[in-house]
Amino acid sequence: MSRISRCERSEVTPDIAALFDRIYAQRGNVPNMFRVMAHRPEIFSTMQEHFAAVLNTGTVSTRLKELIIVRTSQVNATPYCLASHTILARNLGWSDDQLAHLAEWPQRADFTPAEKAALRLAETVTRDAHTVTDEQFSELQRYYSEGEIVELLCAIGLFNYFNRFNNALQMEPTRPGEGGPAAAASTAAAHAR
Repeated sequence: MSRISRCERSEVTPDIAALFDRIYAQRGNVPNMFRVMAHRPEIFSTMQEHFAAVLNTGTVSTRLKELIIVRTSQVNATPYCLASHTILARNLGWSDDQLAHLAEWPQRADFTPAEKAALRLAETVTRDAHTVTDEQFSELQRYYSEGEIVELLCAIGLFNYFNRFNNALQMEPTRPGEGGPAAAASTAAAHAR
């Protein structure tokens, strides 16, 4: 069980409830991490804006961003993030075999050199960002523009933040339907009894 309670829709301000509703419409649940962060609405709302900007803007594909998010979460051993982002990566076209054996990416022929450079960056930054060498950076520059390198680093950095937050709180994976309007109504009915 998570070390901090999850905010229910009925417990948050109307603007955060509207944000919950938007997230629920997109995902079919309101992730437990988001509901915990809602204890601090200012952090939660700005985190949502940053999350959307990192994942949904720029020229690096969401598909590649999800792949490096999965690898970052594997290196950090974060079951919470792996539960949802492995599914998202699979839905974007990565195979079960690629995802299950992602640690073996250097030897695999089914990743392009550019994808391998991004995976190497995810591992290096997650383990120790001080160890990104000039040679590694030159390799990145062969495949990615400066703006794209910023995108990759933001995705890796954001999920190192999320991984540590979720690991420290022992966050449980979110089930379908959790945190949505129906869940809020059943929670309210249970409290009324």
